[in-house]
Amino acid sequence: MQRPPDHQRTAGDGREGDRLEAYDVVMPPVIRFGAGRVSELGEVVALYGSRAWLVGGARSLLRSPARPAIEAGLAAAGIETTLVAESAGEPTVDQVAAAVAALPRGDRDGVVMVAVGGGSTIDLAKAVAALATNLPGDDQVDFDALVVDHLEGVGRGLPIRRWPLPLVAVPTTAGTGAEATRNAVISCPRRRFKKSMRSPMMVPRAAIVDPDLTVSCDRDTRAATGLDCITQLIEAFTCRFKRPVPRALVIDALPRAVRALPLLLREPDGDAGTHAAAREAMSHAALLSGIALANSGLGMAHGVAATLGVECGTPHGVACAVMLPLTMRVNEEAARADYALLERAVDPAASGDDAAAAASFVSRVERLCRDAGVPRRLGEIGLRRDRIGWVAEHCGGASMRGNPVEVDAGRLRRLLESHY
Repeated sequence: MQRPPDHQRTAGDGREGDRLEAYDVVMPPVIRFGAGRVSELGEVVALYGSRAWLVGGARSLLRSPARPAIEAGLAAAGIETTLVAESAGEPTVDQVAAAVAALPRGDRDGVVMVAVGGGSTIDLAKAVAALATNLPGDDQVDFDALVVDHLEGVGRGLPIRRWPLPLVAVPTTAGTGAEATRNAVISCPRRRFKKSMRSPMMVPRAAIVDPDLTVSCDRDTRAATGLDCITQLIEAFTCRFKRPVPRALVIDALPRAVRALPLLLREPDGDAGTHAAAREAMSHAALLSGIALANSGLGMAHGVAATLGVECGTPHGVACAVMLPLTMRVNEEAARADYALLERAVDPAASGDDAAAAASFVSRVERLCRDAGVPRRLGEIGLRRDRIGWVAEHCGGASMRGNPVEVDAGRLRRLLESHY
């Protein structure tokens, strides 16, 4: 019997000679999920130390209605707290360098980094926690160079050699999955790059995922982070580096996200229970999307989104949402069997024909992006037509390598021009 192409086969599908490749799974060793569980923050921090260095955003922590309860919970557990950094948008080299330079001096025994915020806040905290324990031995530290030299593809490519400060991540948005990933994405507008600081040691030691903390997110934030989550789930499921554990997580998470996001993008209709259930489903999907991408890979949507962030300052979730429909059309033939599986996970009554089910799934995601009201064309996010070539030339990296279809710079330029 003729064997189907690799992209149409799934690990463990029972075919003769099918072998599972070796794989690793990395995720936070402690995960506490559920409404109201932020009240357990003090208890969780106490597992790792007695002092908390807080990193938070203005809305997610400093002016959040949840702040008094968070600080009271830490105090009740005997945890001494110090605010060490305030996040402001996606973290930059300058912000990370300034935060590391300003860290309290002296003994750091018992210090636990606590990040309360969205993916940008958590990424900032990851980078600061990692560099705090990987400083050079001399007194004259060039903090800018310290950050750059630990990023992939720029500087000296220094690894994280010593364990970062323990990090407890408390997400206040439902989308990025940063509470479960091994990297921090750092941009540098001066040098025009967006790169990752990456190490298995950078996975948060604990994640407290409380869907109630996402209540204050506005519609635009819910749309961008939700579509980022869905992009991560789809790309982790279909990428060249896909693995069985992430794929199993996606099968659980994606249908929940596809059903929940439209509910969260509508104004509450008086059914508080329905809205609460949707928040829970989306926060759960976001967490699983982080675990999935950390243990699998991504694709073209994320590969281009990072460069759009550099060129246009586009928020990451918005850039993913702009690129997702185009990416799925590009990959539709190669990822047909996977798209069909995802459509059947969302709709058990979907067609048994892979081509028809895959086409339905692509159309479903396109409708979701359209209904979310995010930009649909590259020109809508401020990309100039004469800069498309630059974007296409600077989209290399792990995400592009993971795309099911190989897309070189020339083809990518043509695709982006068609999407303008």
